[in-house]
Amino acid sequence: MNKINAAITAVGGYLPPHLLTNADLEKMVDTTNEWIKTRVGIDRRHILKEKGKGAAYMATQAVLDMFERNHIDPLSIEGIIMATVTPDYHFPSSSSIVAHETGCLNAFTFDLQSACPSFMYALETGANYIRSGRYKRLVVVASEKMSAVVDYTDRATAPLFGDGSGCVLLEATEQENGVMDAYFRTNGDFKEQLIMKSGGSVSPATTETVEKREHFVYQEGQAVFKNAVLGMSSSCSEVMRRNALSKDDVTWFIPHQANLRIIDAVARHLEVPKDHVMINIQETGNTSSATIPICLWQWEKQLNRGDVLILTSFGSGFTWGAMYVKWAYDGAKRINAQIDPAETEAEASAEESSNPPL
Repeated sequence: MNKINAAITAVGGYLPPHLLTNADLEKMVDTTNEWIKTRVGIDRRHILKEKGKGAAYMATQAVLDMFERNHIDPLSIEGIIMATVTPDYHFPSSSSIVAHETGCLNAFTFDLQSACPSFMYALETGANYIRSGRYKRLVVVASEKMSAVVDYTDRATAPLFGDGSGCVLLEATEQENGVMDAYFRTNGDFKEQLIMKSGGSVSPATTETVEKREHFVYQEGQAVFKNAVLGMSSSCSEVMRRNALSKDDVTWFIPHQANLRIIDAVARHLEVPKDHVMINIQETGNTSSATIPICLWQWEKQLNRGDVLILTSFGSGFTWGAMYVKWAYDGAKRINAQIDPAETEAEASAEESSNPPL
């Protein structure tokens, strides 16, 4: 039996239409456009303003975008894994809501949370389900309504975060592409440096916790910055080392969009040219676990079959890691022709059969 890989064969995304600009923030908190751009590199961020809508709504829009553009039958989806730190409710799971709203009536569902790297954890988890041979078609979606957990009186965190969602379709393939390797690490010594202090079982909501504003993101920026650069750089280097990849082999470096200075520092360490780094933080801010799949969605047209992608992220916990993904289809061809992903896979198989390795 040939080896089964898990390939990304389609992408989708959603960004809410409302924009919160630096000029808007200048009126809300003691900050300036110059300070925000210099410190984190953000111009504006998308915010979900509609009442009664949360992470599941944006995930639903992202998945429907992927389904509609790629002619995917929702009944063919066997599972939905949703990465989020801002679920609609403690329970039921947000993924179950997405399955219902998108018509994925044959899918198992569960949510996965490991802070900002959650999408990568979910992607590797989905890939392992497919590698087992038991499943052939899964959706991995990340969605975050960070505006719901941001204290807009805190000048240190208010400018950082935005809302949005991105998703991928994972399918079984015997081609040499897909999710090739993953490397994850955790260090719980830094739990207090990036945390929401109340709202969980240790400190349930009370009048006191609300008055102390403990239901918002709390961050010690210097510790996060230092450890993010170290963790993302080292994990990327390890993934590249053990897969015999040099910087010249990397087509695209896709970092978590938390801070432009962090992105620049990690890219310099890896010696990856800036025009090979996906950066959208200026327009989206930090959407936590959704940053990487939103990049894949926005850059789809520039991705080609066989491209080597290095993904990396860092977040609360501290958790961090990197992944090696080999892209499975020509994005421009897909967008221009709007063809079925199954046809692309068949074409790829035919091409390899007619052009065997030397």
